[in-house]
Amino acid sequence: MFLLRAEDVTVEITGNVLFENASIEIGDGDRIALIGNNGVGKTTFIKSMLGELPITKGTIQLKIKKDEVGWMDQESIETEERTAKEFVEMENQLLFQLKNKIKQAEDQINFTDDYMEVLQQYIDLNGYAWEATVERQLLKVGLAEELWSQPFNNLSGGQKTRAKLAKVMIKEPRLLILDEPTNHLDSESIDWLVQWLTQFKGAVLFTSHERDFIDKVATTTYELTGKGTRKYQGGYSFYYDQKQLEQKTLESQYQKQETERKKLAEAVNQYRQWFDKAHAAASERDPFAKKKANKNMTRLKAKEKALERLENNRIEKPADSKNINYHIDTEEFSSRTMVALTDVSFSYPPEKSLFKQLSLEVKRGDRVAIVGKNGTGKTTLLKLLTGKLEPSFGKISQNPQVRIGYFMQELESLNYEETILEQILTLPNMTQTEARTILACFLFRREDVFKKVKDLSMGEKCRVAFVKLYFSHANLLVFDEPTNYLDIETRERIEDALEMYPGAVIMVSHDSFLLRKVANRIISLEDGNVFDYPGTYDEWMENTHMSSELQKIQNERSILELQLANLIAEEIPDDEQQKKVYEKKLKELKRKIVELE
Repeated sequence: MFLLRAEDVTVEITGNVLFENASIEIGDGDRIALIGNNGVGKTTFIKSMLGELPITKGTIQLKIKKDEVGWMDQESIETEERTAKEFVEMENQLLFQLKNKIKQAEDQINFTDDYMEVLQQYIDLNGYAWEATVERQLLKVGLAEELWSQPFNNLSGGQKTRAKLAKVMIKEPRLLILDEPTNHLDSESIDWLVQWLTQFKGAVLFTSHERDFIDKVATTTYELTGKGTRKYQGGYSFYYDQKQLEQKTLESQYQKQETERKKLAEAVNQYRQWFDKAHAAASERDPFAKKKANKNMTRLKAKEKALERLENNRIEKPADSKNINYHIDTEEFSSRTMVALTDVSFSYPPEKSLFKQLSLEVKRGDRVAIVGKNGTGKTTLLKLLTGKLEPSFGKISQNPQVRIGYFMQELESLNYEETILEQILTLPNMTQTEARTILACFLFRREDVFKKVKDLSMGEKCRVAFVKLYFSHANLLVFDEPTNYLDIETRERIEDALEMYPGAVIMVSHDSFLLRKVANRIISLEDGNVFDYPGTYDEWMENTHMSSELQKIQNERSILELQLANLIAEEIPDDEQQKKVYEKKLKELKRKIVELE
């Protein structure tokens, strides 16, 4: 049975078709990823399916109640005066307001008739049971009780995501919709979300540009383009392999079609010439010539019909995916060492010490990935390596030949009044032809290059900043979460570019696909310690982070601990038989967790 089905949906914005022929079906237990380039209309498609935006054509069938859909969007109303718990309680505005009125009256010891009316209304609406539900959901999503009274704005990205989940889960939805749920989350928080979603009993529809997250969560992937949707079983990796196969098949079919079209066109031209000659020679007194002319006419019409059929069923030429094939001049770098830290210590006064007597070097050809949990000092180490911060103790040395290019600095310095093309033409010795070619490689095609920077999305601005940085003649590129605002296709272009880059790269990122493809050295920050591993991301994961067997055990234990937390958060049954079942489950989960220690 399906919960939600959209068929051949077309959406127009101010008379322009955003997308057409979009279809999707969500059934019980499905975990569906909706992917597509930035601006294609993924969020619009979701809103139209929920009835929040009108559709131009198509049909939408929602087989469950609207209250059984939980919608967690990217944006939230965040106000400094709201605590994390209040943020969750605001899901039910009526009960939230009544609760505040009751509290205000009780604080002022003002028990008037109005107070009694509000209290009775609150009781009639099961307000106290609702309060217990809110607290139970906060526990289920793993938001520690000491955080409930903290301002929502002060929470980390992962904590905010947990609070948002608690808010939508109060109604116990059968369909959970998440719009870019991994934005601004560190790797640990993403891992937690993956585990939480695998435990969720309902259906899930989510948008994401995090390919590893899609692989771990999605059972089905839908790609949305301007021409509609395509369905692929499995996560991103399966989708990618299928797309590559489709592309090769399409290219082969196109080449075969073009060869056939050329043969038919030549045959039509030849039969037309033969007919014209035979027709000119034919007369009533020369029946042989007339018969020959009629025969050539029959053949000509047959070939023309065959050519017409081919044209009517013509395969469009596959889009030319321009690869980056451009020489980058970073000039000769003669020294082996670019940056060196010697016995460096750094503290945020007065009490937080991040690094003690740290020594390491960045060398030519290094593609360094700095990884670790939020708060371990990744960005601080990045700033120390590049001279943006001075150490509390120790020495930082930069080779005089080093020219550092900062992604964020390039992004912040964009001229909003200039066009994309004008921005790229500011690069040294850049010609208009070269600029157009480079921009096409980074998905700015045709008239796009004449857009003003001020009219671009954040993802497009990041693309322009990357191009400027990449071709700036810097020999050390520095990135802090470079892919946060980028869609999948752009991420893949940037990965290809960084693979080819002749200089060195230092990056902080939680995008495991990027790290696997680019990094050849991992600096891991864990509990105040710095581990420097000279190898790829996969090698580091396998050899130093944890073995695959240990990873499996830890994942299994995390799932059991989540199940235990959910069980503890439930109300203990009053019925004796049900109570025994509850206690048995509790003991069994605890036993399994102890066995995995």
